[in-house]
Amino acid sequence: MPIKIPDRLPAREVLENENIFVMTEKRARTQDMRPLRILLLNLMPTKITTETQLSRLLGNTPLQVELTLLQVESHVPKHTPAEHMLSFYKVFRDVAEENFDGMVITGAPVENLPFEKVSYWEELCKIMEWSKSHVHSTFHICWGAQAGLYYHFGIGKHELGKKLFGVYPHKVIYRNPVLLRGFDDVFFVPHSRYTASDTEAMFREPKLKILASSPEAGIYAAMTANGRQIFISGHSEYDADTLKNEYLRDRNAGLDTPVPENYFPMDDPENPPIVRWRSHANLLYSNWLNYFVYQTTPYDLAELKGDEQ
Repeated sequence: MPIKIPDRLPAREVLENENIFVMTEKRARTQDMRPLRILLLNLMPTKITTETQLSRLLGNTPLQVELTLLQVESHVPKHTPAEHMLSFYKVFRDVAEENFDGMVITGAPVENLPFEKVSYWEELCKIMEWSKSHVHSTFHICWGAQAGLYYHFGIGKHELGKKLFGVYPHKVIYRNPVLLRGFDDVFFVPHSRYTASDTEAMFREPKLKILASSPEAGIYAAMTANGRQIFISGHSEYDADTLKNEYLRDRNAGLDTPVPENYFPMDDPENPPIVRWRSHANLLYSNWLNYFVYQTTPYDLAELKGDEQ
């Protein structure tokens, strides 16, 4: 089934060229079924790239998905045209009275700041509190996961000393986790960050299930027992060349960023990177939409109940 996106969203042409089933708003109005309403709070600076990456994964399922794009009002994007933001993005007051089957909160390049020093922290807290009663399942990514763990459970983060940068092997550690159903014994995930949530605090929190981890990258996936809050530390949505582009950007800026680990053959940036995370990324989002959104969300979203975690 398709993902429903605005008719003129740039992601449409990219996805159609990849044979992802995209449904325009005009066509969707002729179908007599309720799509899953997914809200994407995009905190990444390259918003068009991120919305395309996530649309690709959300659209590769048997379910019809209606995507709504959300931005924080207290921060003006520097890397995305204002016309794009005005055309396709809403702010919180536009959706505050609505309900959604699911929400994705992306990462953001603010991890070296204390949470309270982030310019839009108060607005983000308001959105996360609202999500407990207006969203059936919220999917947090990278810094978004760190922020969610801190807001909902008081779990802090710490600096890693050097940038965690590359593609790392992970193992499932929770028996039969539905979110990771179909995953291989070892699966790979891209990471790009300088901080990590407090691992010991996460294991001590009785309301959290720790699902998967990596010796190099730490805890990858955790969730509340009912799946209303899901936390993913890596970037499963990344394209093949995302880490390459980050590496070249840092080097061109004069930063001493190392070559991403386990990414370029022979660690040579002249070699095309090897993609080892695409299949698991599709499974991850398909499982989330199926088991934690579609199968448990009420048909009438007005019946949503608060998240007691």
